[in-house]
Order: sequence, then structure tokens, then C-alpha cells
Amino acid sequence: MPAITVPDLTVLPRLTQALGLTRSVKSVTTAPSAFEGEGFPVRRAFFGVALADLDPFIHLDQMGEVEYAPGEPKGTPWHPHRGFETVTYIIDGIFDHQDSNGGGGTITNGDTQWMTAGAGILHIETPPESLVLSGGLFHGFQLWVNLPASQKWAAPSYQDIRAGQVSLLTSADGGTLLRVIAGSVEGHQGPGSTRTPITMVHATLAPGAELRLPWNPAYNALAYTLAGHGTVGEPARPVKMGQLAVFGAGDNLVIRANENQESRSPQMDVLILGGAPIGEPVAWMGPFVMNTKAEVLKAFEDYQAGRLGSIPAVHGAPTELLES
Repeated sequence: MPAITVPDLTVLPRLTQALGLTRSVKSVTTAPSAFEGEGFPVRRAFFGVALADLDPFIHLDQMGEVEYAPGEPKGTPWHPHRGFETVTYIIDGIFDHQDSNGGGGTITNGDTQWMTAGAGILHIETPPESLVLSGGLFHGFQLWVNLPASQKWAAPSYQDIRAGQVSLLTSADGGTLLRVIAGSVEGHQGPGSTRTPITMVHATLAPGAELRLPWNPAYNALAYTLAGHGTVGEPARPVKMGQLAVFGAGDNLVIRANENQESRSPQMDVLILGGAPIGEPVAWMGPFVMNTKAEVLKAFEDYQAGRLGSIPAVHGAPTELLES
């Protein structure tokens, strides 16, 4: 799992020992497997978790980890979005993005594309032809970050965040590499510019390492295990690849990697997310996340009328309206 790494963690800024209340764990859920787009495998990381516990996040897919044979790599067709932001982070492999606002490019190991759909956009994500021909490893995730009502009609925009731009830190015990992609950890700022205040960190823990991470007490906190196994929270709850931990209130969170890991996943990798809850009604269907059912239906009407462009039929989850 390369993303971005350093040969010597001791040269990185080191977190101080976290103080205050350590967050307990409210729940641990296991992501079911599904297929997205043209048929690439995903794990639905937020499945079974109440939107109130996820707020300001809406949806998270772990894409892969899969070793494609030649001719197998798949992507998504053209499709619309409105009312939120998509964040695509590639750990292994390569993906091309193009959107109707002129944004896009190629992202690979440790790169992130941050697309603000806002008032509406069309985009496509596909493996490049070279990967389709050769096959190869593919692993990443896509996160949906909600926008408050005041931002849902913002002009679409795109951020191309390269692996070398993320802030790199290590834990107090020196056993964890922290990649701060967005938000701030103990004053170390990630490169992602967010309309909704959030923090996003990819952590790699060596076997036996303990991460005590200071966390904004006004934010919620989620930890999704991408690889390996260990424990989260106080008291410790066991977690493994494909499981999401939702934390309660507090000033810091703790994650520990087990001493013994599987040979195919020699370290524990965790995606850590948190943000300021928006606290507004959510109406979500397919590629649109709005505040009311009427706004969602208007988004479909605008799409079908060609006001978001002319592309193939809508795909993606969910297929029924969610309101809270």
C-alpha cells in the first residue's frame, strides 16, 4: 500500500502526547461488498450507520483492493452530481477524471481529486487505456462530503492534490505515518480546501504501534480500516479491514495496531475522518444530495432537460430517497 511513504519516520514532525478525554466507540460496522459504475468492486463503508452519526459525510466507497487482469479495469460512465463534494483518493493504481467544468487529470499513488459539484456538474472516472491493456493493482476510495444549504448552489470547482503536497507527521511513539489530506492536525494543515469544515487523514500503523490523535472536540470522528487489524477507542474494540468505527465525544482518539499482522497486510492502514456537523435535513437519491425531496426531484428534472448536459442514464446508489 504505497500512497506516499518516507523511509525514516523519525525525521517527521511528531505529535505531542494527546491530553483530555479519549473518545469511546459508539459502533463498529462491517462494509458489505457491491459493484459500482461499469462493474468495479467496492465496499460500502457507511452501510448501516445513521446519517446523524456521519454528518457532514454522506457516502464512502472503498474501491478495491483488486488485482485486475489485462482488459478487466473498469470505471464509471458520464454522470451528474449536485449539492455536495466528491473526494477520490488513490492509494494504488491510476484513474483519469474529466468533468463538464473543465476540471480533471490523472491521479495515482497518493493523489486526490476534490470535486465540488455545487449547483451541478457532469463527470467521468475511468482507468487509462494503458491500465486497461496491462491490468494491475487498483485501490482507493471515494468520499462524499455534504454541503450546507448556503453552499449547495456554489459554482462547481476542482482541486488536483498531489501526493507530495500532503502534510506528513508521525505519532508520539514514532510508529505511525500520518498523511493529512484536509483540515488540521495539531496545527499541521493539509492541502485540501474544504467548504464544509472537515479533517481527513490516512494513517499507517506499524505492528504494535499506538496512535493517540488529538481531534477537534466539535467534530465527529470516524475510522475506517483499509488494511490490517487492531483496536480502536477506550476501552479497546477490535477492528479489521472493511470495518468502520464511529467514535463518541472527546478530545482525542486512539487506534492501536496488533503486534501480529497478516503477511499480505503487514501494517494497519486507517482512514480517519471528522467534520463539523451541518445539522440540516438531508434528501438523497442517486447522484443528488439536497435538503428536500422537491430539490432532489428538481435536480433530476434539470438533468433530464439537459440543463446539466447530455450524458448516459444516471447510475449509482441509492435508488430510493433518504430523508432525515
